[in-house]
Amino acid sequence: MKSYFIFSLILISNFAVSQNFIRGTVTFEDKTPLQGANIYWKNTQEGTTSDVKGMFKISKSSNASILVISYVGFLTQEITVTDQNNLVINLTFDNTLDEVTLTKVRKSLQKSYITTANTTHMGAGELKKAACCNLSESFDTNPSIDVNFSDAISGSRQIKMLGLTSPYITMTEENVLNMRGAAQYYGLSYIPGPWVESIQITKGAGSVINGFESIAGQINYELLKPSTQEFLFLNTYASTDSRFEINTHVAQKLNDHWATSFLIHGNARTAKNDMNHDHFLDNPLSRQINVMNKWQYGLCGADGLVSEINLRYLRDEKQTGSVHFDPKIHRGGTTYWGSEIFTDKIDVSTKVGYVFPDMDFQSMGFQNAFHYHKQASYFGLNTFDVTQKSYYSNLIFSSIISNTLHKFTTGASFMLDQFQEFVNFADYSRIDTSLGGFFEYTYNNTDNFSYVLGGRIDYHNRMGVFVTPRMHLKYNPWEKSTLRFSAGRGKRLANIFQENQQLFASSRNLEILDAQGSIYGLDPEIAWNYGVSFLQGFQLWKREAEFSIDFYRTDFQNQIVVDLDSSPQQALFYNLDGSSFANSLQVDFTYSPFTHFTARTAYKYYDVQTDYNLGRLTRYLQPKHRYFLNLEYETHLKDNQKQWKFDVTYNLLGKQRLPSTLSNPQEYRLPNEAPAFATVMAQVTRVFSKNFEVYAGGENLGNYRQPTPVLGANNPFGENFDSSMVYGPIFGAMYYAGLRYTIN
Repeated sequence: MKSYFIFSLILISNFAVSQNFIRGTVTFEDKTPLQGANIYWKNTQEGTTSDVKGMFKISKSSNASILVISYVGFLTQEITVTDQNNLVINLTFDNTLDEVTLTKVRKSLQKSYITTANTTHMGAGELKKAACCNLSESFDTNPSIDVNFSDAISGSRQIKMLGLTSPYITMTEENVLNMRGAAQYYGLSYIPGPWVESIQITKGAGSVINGFESIAGQINYELLKPSTQEFLFLNTYASTDSRFEINTHVAQKLNDHWATSFLIHGNARTAKNDMNHDHFLDNPLSRQINVMNKWQYGLCGADGLVSEINLRYLRDEKQTGSVHFDPKIHRGGTTYWGSEIFTDKIDVSTKVGYVFPDMDFQSMGFQNAFHYHKQASYFGLNTFDVTQKSYYSNLIFSSIISNTLHKFTTGASFMLDQFQEFVNFADYSRIDTSLGGFFEYTYNNTDNFSYVLGGRIDYHNRMGVFVTPRMHLKYNPWEKSTLRFSAGRGKRLANIFQENQQLFASSRNLEILDAQGSIYGLDPEIAWNYGVSFLQGFQLWKREAEFSIDFYRTDFQNQIVVDLDSSPQQALFYNLDGSSFANSLQVDFTYSPFTHFTARTAYKYYDVQTDYNLGRLTRYLQPKHRYFLNLEYETHLKDNQKQWKFDVTYNLLGKQRLPSTLSNPQEYRLPNEAPAFATVMAQVTRVFSKNFEVYAGGENLGNYRQPTPVLGANNPFGENFDSSMVYGPIFGAMYYAGLRYTIN
């Protein structure tokens, strides 16, 4: 009886709180959500700001009834409010102000002053800067992410954050775990860029809601929504490295509740390229077909129920190696070295959410995802086959404690991974399962201070019971400034063969030392990540500028060391014995010196060291210094006038250590360090209307090429063959062109 009474009081108090709020959405132009608008009661200090969806919630005032909505560059509106009906306020531009204020609103890459975690938002405009053929190529204009150059065999591009490779980054698709295990190595190339609506990059410890594996950070990408995308979209692309792509989307709103879309992507590379004349392909011959069907329910939101269903199929084929290799003739032989990689992938995911009527601070969500990934591949005489069947389920409940200053999210998750994995016919098949619960508390005084405290406890069939704590803190000491701190722990099982597939394309003998642990005979990886960041916006010569600096440190309690230094003929895997850490310092400066022109520059310093069997060494293929510069300019589109967009990105990479090859014969040795070098990419877009545009550009315009991307290319079946030590471009300068056409 007592518990029933308390529960009733909670319901009554929640209902009472809900009746004391005014809710609404702030938009501009064509009802685009406006983040960061100021909403306050006239002649009071009571106010709030709109979130990323333009939504806001403000307590009723006993002293005022006029709500003021303002944003720099827009005309301020005043509205007399009598009830809590959902308001829609569409702000209009203030044409008497300098146009640069309008450019600010449309920033394609935006650091948040509002979120508690250190998060950067990439919009559709940013994704179009580099033609954005797939997700791995979406980060070239973002200084927070380092994009490795394609390896010399598969053409795969990997990303790094805070000096750590992509397995340490949690990838989520619309906040559902994705790109794990077998899909991790090539997974970024399986997400077409035109499918992506936006990307959110969070540095440091991720949220416990998304699991226990995050160490360096989290990247969440949002796909196009059937209810908001165009009726028809067409994008074509062609490049001088013989790569051709086509994307087409069709979306239809079926009724007030349902909308659906079909997204189709195809690409192919049809010609053999060997720019450095080493008789190995610079890029693989490839074909890919990628199809997705999305369903969305709850468009009007009247009943508080929303749901999404995603269905996807992918077939990807790659052939690489010697330019003379013919798989029908030479496969399995030693006449010419060659490789083929065949991948089939099926993904099914669902999301169901329910927002309680009259209590929009309280909601429930249920996420489910099934992934089937099959890769059949060989690299010369090495074979690697893996099939992964995964199921992921996450139940989430969010509400408040007493009032909306105190929020919490809690729930439970389940994960199952079934691997059938064969390395040169050695069987590493296994089943991994985990079951856990999480709780995350958020305090936000709606003014200048907020923090998030999270924790989860999980049981894993190989790692046992363990706890994952996470924390984020934000403080705004003065106007347009944000100081953040984060700390958290991550734990994961390293899939050593799936995450290091480039090593198969070498003559190295893969060996696991002291094999007594729970996976491949090794122990789980455990690391703590700590970070602090500061963001300041200001006016410089009456123009908008932004400065940020952040420092993150990752300390490994255990790490699976991939040792390529003990011998050029071996790749050793063993548990860390000693220390391994990664220090990352990044300084950013963004400035708009004149209307429609923005310069964004960054400097990054990395100190990444690990204790190997030979002693403490700097991590190989990791430059200590990186410099980044991006310049963008666009002419203003008025009425039926045409618009030009220009974008240039410069990257300077400092020296980086190479694995030791001193024991090789002289002709098969590499220097101890790779030299510093720079790359330039540029793109020009001509916008003829809101429905049609063409673009052209180039990458690596300085035509820099790594002198020896394939070591021992003249004797690929000899003991000195190695294609895994790629630190720079292989192909040289590449040019491309394409078009985008839409029907609304």
